[in-house]
Amino acid sequence: MLVAGFPTGALQANCYLLAAGEGEPCVIVDPGQEAVEPVAEAVRKYRLSPVAVLLTHGHFDHSFSVAPICDGDDIPAWIHPDDRAMLSDPLKGMSGGSSGFFGGRIKMREPHEVRELSDGAELDLAGLKLTVDHAPGHTEGSVLFRHATEDGGLLVLAGDVLFAGSIGRTDLPGGNTEKMWESLRTKVLPLDDETVVLPGHGPTTTIGRERATNPYLSGLADPAARRPGL
Repeated sequence: MLVAGFPTGALQANCYLLAAGEGEPCVIVDPGQEAVEPVAEAVRKYRLSPVAVLLTHGHFDHSFSVAPICDGDDIPAWIHPDDRAMLSDPLKGMSGGSSGFFGGRIKMREPHEVRELSDGAELDLAGLKLTVDHAPGHTEGSVLFRHATEDGGLLVLAGDVLFAGSIGRTDLPGGNTEKMWESLRTKVLPLDDETVVLPGHGPTTTIGRERATNPYLSGLADPAARRPGL
């Protein structure tokens, strides 16, 4: 399996390309700011053929380039319906302070074809079978994408639900701390320790490493220790 990833834009959100191998169809996950050129470069380097864009959630740092990439290759974007509005109005997912940082002038639009994700859906794209887990908390429409590899491994594209050493913040519009804890309890903690986590920001990790060292996961057993991440 081929996984190519790189950070994009001012907030360094991770964008990933997944394929069965070089020269194969691929899916693009979370093409954020300034992602058009690096995505095109990775497609050329690995001789890939994009078939879809998958969005873990609607925040602009993960979806800013979705329209030019989808429409340029005539492919659909997949997003949970609870976050779809942010594709055309990114300020819906931003606080007043953060929108002011960008001058309040972030303009986006939906790509020509948008398909909606649902909890438990099984996607068969680019020769990959991906399971969708609705995991609200960071946003109402946050999802995880799980994929079982041919060698018996498992990887999860975690978006801003889980990072190495932290979790996604819950203080932006659409965020909810209690829903985040529930998503972590029911969608993240049941995963096998060997599961490789491809997070929305920062380095790759594993569920076992996070179970052992991430203070927000260990804190689930102690309500007094619960604090939203960054």
